[in-house]
Parts: sequence; C-alpha cells; structure tokens
Amino acid sequence: MLEVRYGRVLMEPSELFETRGLPVAPRHVELDVLRFLQPLKEDNSTAEQCFRSHSRNSVLQGLPFGGVPTVLLINVVLWMLLLLIFSCLRKAAWDYGRLALLMENDSLTSLFYGEPSEKEKSPSESSPSDSEIKDMGFCSWLSSLYHMKDDEIRSKCGIDAVTYLSFQRHIMLLMTVVSLLSLAVILPVNFSGNLQGDSPEDFGRTTLANVSAKDSFLWLHSVFALLYFIITLLSMAHHSARLEHREDDKASRTLMITSIPREISDPGLITKHFHEAYPSCTVTDIRFCFDVHKLMKLDLERRKAMKGRLYFATKAQKDGKVMIMTHPCSQIFCCAICGFEKVDAEQYYGELEEKCTDEFNAEKQRITMKRLGIAFVTLRDERMTAVIVKDYSRVRCRSRPQQSSITTVVQPQRWGVSYAPAPSDIIWENLSVCGSHWWLRCVLLNILLFLLLFFFTTPAIIVNTMDKFNVTRPVDSLRSPIITQFFPTFLLWMFSVLLPFIVYYSAFFEAHWTRSVENQVTMHKCFLLLVFMALILPSLGLSSLDLFFTWLFDVNFLDEKEIKFQCVFLPDNGAFFVNYVITSSLIGTSMELLRIPALTVYALRLCFAKSQAERIHVKRSQAYEFQFGLEYAWTMCIFAVSMTYSITCPIITPFGLLYVILKHMVDRYNIYYAYVPTKLNQKIHRAATSQVIVAPILGMLWLLFFSVLRLGPMHPITLFTLVSLICCIACSLFRVWLRKTPDKSTSYQMSDQPAAETFPDADRSTATSTTASNLFVASVLLEPELALTPMPSPAHQGYGAMASSQSSGHVPVAGAEAEEEQTQTRETELRDPADPYSSSPLMDSPRSYH
Repeated sequence: MLEVRYGRVLMEPSELFETRGLPVAPRHVELDVLRFLQPLKEDNSTAEQCFRSHSRNSVLQGLPFGGVPTVLLINVVLWMLLLLIFSCLRKAAWDYGRLALLMENDSLTSLFYGEPSEKEKSPSESSPSDSEIKDMGFCSWLSSLYHMKDDEIRSKCGIDAVTYLSFQRHIMLLMTVVSLLSLAVILPVNFSGNLQGDSPEDFGRTTLANVSAKDSFLWLHSVFALLYFIITLLSMAHHSARLEHREDDKASRTLMITSIPREISDPGLITKHFHEAYPSCTVTDIRFCFDVHKLMKLDLERRKAMKGRLYFATKAQKDGKVMIMTHPCSQIFCCAICGFEKVDAEQYYGELEEKCTDEFNAEKQRITMKRLGIAFVTLRDERMTAVIVKDYSRVRCRSRPQQSSITTVVQPQRWGVSYAPAPSDIIWENLSVCGSHWWLRCVLLNILLFLLLFFFTTPAIIVNTMDKFNVTRPVDSLRSPIITQFFPTFLLWMFSVLLPFIVYYSAFFEAHWTRSVENQVTMHKCFLLLVFMALILPSLGLSSLDLFFTWLFDVNFLDEKEIKFQCVFLPDNGAFFVNYVITSSLIGTSMELLRIPALTVYALRLCFAKSQAERIHVKRSQAYEFQFGLEYAWTMCIFAVSMTYSITCPIITPFGLLYVILKHMVDRYNIYYAYVPTKLNQKIHRAATSQVIVAPILGMLWLLFFSVLRLGPMHPITLFTLVSLICCIACSLFRVWLRKTPDKSTSYQMSDQPAAETFPDADRSTATSTTASNLFVASVLLEPELALTPMPSPAHQGYGAMASSQSSGHVPVAGAEAEEEQTQTRETELRDPADPYSSSPLMDSPRSYH
C-alpha cells in the first residue's frame, strides 16, 4: 500500500512546475525529482512519506516550534544539575585546583576524588596564586575561571593552550557577528513569507522554506552566505597572522634524516659527506636513533618497582614489616576465603626491581644492534639547514642531491631530509615503526576504519536495528516531545562523542612519530566523520555511508527507495539540528567537565592496583595531555552545523554561539586544572584555521542545493550562488597552497632551550647539564642514576588535581629536601613535558602501565 501511494504522489501534476514554465525533461526520473521537490504545495501524503522514510520518523513530526522550547528546558535543567554535581565532587576532590594531598577515607567520593588535608600540604601549596585565592567558595570556581588571565594559562599550560583558546575566541567573535546578522536580517525575511502558515507555534515560519520562490528577498540569502565566508576568512587570517608573527624568531638548526643505511654506525661518514657536498656547512653533532620501545617499557617497570620498594622500606621503619597480596584482584576480593597469598612487600618489590633491572640492562646492551635508519644532524647555522632542505626537496622531482666521495656508501639519494621536530614532540618508541612497515600498518588500519564507518556511520543505524525488533514502536507511540525530540538529539550527541574515539585510536595505533602529526591526523579524520555523521547524512535522511553511496550512484534508487529529497529542506528538519546544538551546548559541555570516561579508567586502575604504593603511582600518573586534535574537531563540527543552517534556519545561530562560549570556558578549566601541558608544532593550529573555512562553504553548498530545487538550475540566484561557491573554494585552495612551504620546527630554539626539557623525570636530573644537541636522544639512553632515597610518608592525590601531578615520575626525598623539590617542581611545571608513557586522553595505552 505504501509503494502504491508513493508512486501516486510522484505522478501528481505539479503546479509549481507548470507555473515556472520549465521544459519537460525527457528523463522520467528527473521529472519526478523536480515534481517531488516543490515546497510551495506540500501535500500531507508527501510529508507523511518523508516522516516514514526518514530515519528519525518520530522526530520530524509537527511538535510546537519543532520541540525546541521543550528540549531547551530539559537541557537547562540537566545542565544545572550536572554543574551542581561537578561542584560537589570538585569541592570534595581537590582543594581549589592545586596539588591535593589527601587523608585516608573509605567513602566512594574519597576513593575517586579524595579529600584535602591541610596538615599534609607542601609549602608551595600553602601559598596559592592570586587566581586560586579567588577560588574559595562552592561555585566561585566559575568566577575565578572567568577572571583567569592568558598569562597564567601560558605560564602553566604552554603557548599551545593559549593559541587554542585564541582560536576559540576568534570563532566566538565570528559566531557573534553571524548571529546578529542572521537574527536581524535573515530571520525577518523568513518571517515575511506565508508558505508555512501564520501560527506562532510553527517552526517552519523561521526557515527559508517559508519564503516564496518569486520573492526577490532570496537574493539576500545568497549575498549573506558569501558575506559569511568573507568574514570567516578575515577572522582566520587575523588569527593566522598572530601565529606567524610569533614564529618569526624561531628556527631549527637540526635536520631529521631518514632512510640511512642501517649498517652505517660511524657518524664521521655523515659528517664527511656534508662537508664535501656542502662546503659551507659545518656539522656540530650527529645522533643516531635506536629501537627503544621495549627499553622504555622495561625502564618504566623497574622505576615503578623501585618506588614500591622505597615506599615500603620507609613504612617498615615506622610500622614494621608490611604484608601485601600481590594478585591483581586482591584489592577487590580482599577476604581471606579467596586464598590470596601474603608476602613481604619490601622483599617482593625488591625482587621485582632486581628482575626488571636485569632485563633492562640486558636490553640496553643489545640496543646498539637495533639501530634505525634515522639520525638527527645539527648544523652551526640555520641558513645551512635551509640550503640542505631546499636541495633535498628537488629530489622529489627526480633531481639528485649534492654528491660526495662516499655517495655510494651513505646513499644520500635515498634520504628523506626535513627540519627536525621538537624533542618533546617526538614519540621515541614509535620511531621503530618506519618504512613499508609503517605504510602497511597505516593502510590496514584505515581500511578497517573505513569498513566500520561505511556501515555504522550514524546513530540512526542503531535506531533502525532496534526498530526491526519493534523496540522503538512503544516509544514512537508516545509522541511525547521529551521522547521524540530530546532523546534522538541526545543519542546523536552521545554517539558523536563516542564514535570519534574510534578514529582517535586508529591514529594512535598508526604510530606517528610526533604528537603534532598524531593530533593533526586525528583532527582531520574526526572532523570528516563528525560532519558526515552529524550534518550531511542526517540532512539527507541517510543512516550510513553505504546508503549515501547508493543514493549517489544508483540511478534507480529514487524509484526503489522511500528516501525523499524534500526531507533535506523540510521545515522541522532544521529544528532537529537546533536541538542537537542545544544538547551539545549544555549537556555536552557539562559532561566534559565531569570527564566520566577518565574517571572510570581511574577507578578501574585503582581497583586493580596491588598495593598502596601502586595506587599512589596510579594517582600521580592519571593526568593526560590535552588532545587538541579531538577538541578542534568537536568545536569545528558544531560550528559547521551552525554555519550550514545559519541561512536556511537562522534560529540555530544563537545556540551555536552559546556552544562556543561554554566550550571555551570548559576548555579553559580543563586545560588549566585537569590536563598536563602539551607542546606541539604550530602546523596543527594553522591546519585548524584552514579547516574552519569548510563551514561557510557547506552553508553555501546547502543554499545552492536549495536554489536548484526551488528556483531551477538556470535562475540568476542559483547561478550567483554557484559562481560564489566556486570562487570561495578556489580561494580556499589557493590559500592552502600558499601555506605549503617547507616549515621550520618552531617548537624550540636550539641555542636557548635548556636541555632539561627532554626529561620528564626528575630521576633524570643528571642530564640537565647536557648540551642542546643531546636533546635529540631518547632520555632512556642517557643512563641517569636512580636516586635511592626513601620515599616520604604515603599520601593521596585526588582525581581532579591530576594536572598538578607533574612530579609523578619523580623519586621523592625525605624531610626538607622533599619540600624543596616539590617547590621546584611547581616552578618548573611548564618546562617538564608530560609523561611520555601517558599519551592516551581517556584510557591508558597498553604501554602505559604494566
């Protein structure tokens, strides 16, 4: 019956088609499409079919004002509730964002968050900064966060955090301008039409579908779409100019060379080649790279065992011998019936330390046999590096680099030469994955990722699967705005948060050599996924990429399937995206404050810790680096949704502005209080400014699609929109092409950078006097002496104060030395990079703890 009614609708005469006088197309399918896509005479049977064929069939039903007031009210209530929960947990978790030393408490809140103890605070904690003094109340953290200055964030979190927040402020200003223009100009124009009735409860009156195709006001929409692109371009150009200005005085004198024959072990050969091939160049240092993946893992294990031994040695001096159960589940099933054997804690960790140390030393003896074809070559002058990089850039054009008398030995024509990344940016354990092995691994991971996302792209897949078993039928019959409007948008938000982590871990397991590249790949992949999942496919009424490609290439798809193009511009379709942005703005940002996934992993690690010493280690190593790639992608996704519908549905713009404001405040808090400092290359920030331009282009594409369907492909407005879109795309591509120049590494300055920045552990403080060239050596190879001073009395650190735990790798000392070290740790917090073993934002990688 449904198929018969569908065919009858397609064959009805179209009044709009006849009044426009367009020539009848010879192809029946094209005629059906044009007849079907007329919004001026929308009959009920067509709308009902659109509702049934749409994956959100209950969402689009005609609720008062698209259900936006109901969804907004629900989100505001839940947002305030989540903020209240966070304030309670934060007050119980840590003392005003500083490093909290906590007393023993068996309550659930104290297990995960802890309670502050004034008598165990270090001197540095007893002297809070000005921003922390302001934060003395239950919810005063909100005002202290607002008054926090960029200088404070820069001194604690680094320049990348300030750059990211500056980017958000530019987006905030941009969304303010767009909101004012859309609400002051576009919205009244949409209200001037009468195609969607005159009821104040009709959301369609605010959309472009309410304007007649003969109305000359439609020119305003195309002009404003072009204006939004220009404003976005100028805003990002201003942000980029500040980045470039900051980078002018930074340069690298070190080259990263790959594909060196592995049998070459004498750095003199490399030096001789450069002296002969480039007589004006003077090589000051050469550092070869080795496969240190296993060595770094063993180093972490022996240090953890050593700290456990020292902890229980100190405890035994006060309380006598301590017995522990070493089974991983002994802390969960602690009763005697389980039969877990108790052993002397100090002896157990002493034997474990000895075993790990022997394995570490054996592996270190074999490290020279694990040479990689990678070397870092430092020259005297940065102009020399520019000459060499330029020479090797011609190799890609089948040109040969400069030759020397030992060319046949060192094979320079096979080298890959580029500016060296910052030492703190290098993921040393990933350098062993190189060449064809890296490419094979990357290709296989991305094929698996594509196959997964090809069939499971959006939350609609899950809803449709549930619908096959009549699970959603009772929900659909309720017709309640809470169910039909809030729940689907909440589902879309939830899966738009969860699914990108699959993309993130695909980039993580690709084993990129630098954190900057890893974050940039994550940003591009996640943004593409989110735009498809949260914008393009729901707008087209599709549920996965599989259906998208079928719709794109199958000429018979229109006749055989129930998907209707009219769903793209159905008035209430815009209401769905308004509700999605509202949910992301309120519930989404408040959930980012709570960081439930990180808390879950933290609780599991505590439960499976074997002893009190390991629990202290877990608490001190729980903080992770701020994942700029993921956060950039999420911010730009909501910005893209808001910009895309800013013309066709202008009511979405104030909620897009609300999201950017709340996201900015939440990220300021998390960067300052919850994450460790992250130091990246500036390429990811420049790439983000280029990626933002996609948002207004999508808005113009949507408007072009609408113009073609409503006005015809040869209408002047359609042609103007098409030409504008082509010019904008060309301008964007040209802008990206101009930036494709050999980039110097801007994350450090060789002549001024202290060598201590390479070593996150204070255990490796013996290397602080190392020259700058020694920065390009994995810290595990520098043979630091492990301090054997007993640990101080045990203390806890709260979940919320993890960002202050930069001393996680430090071997504490007793008495006044401990207080002095803690004070110095706070003062040098910015200079110490994050623990290289804690690279995952929400859960530990397999190499993070063992």
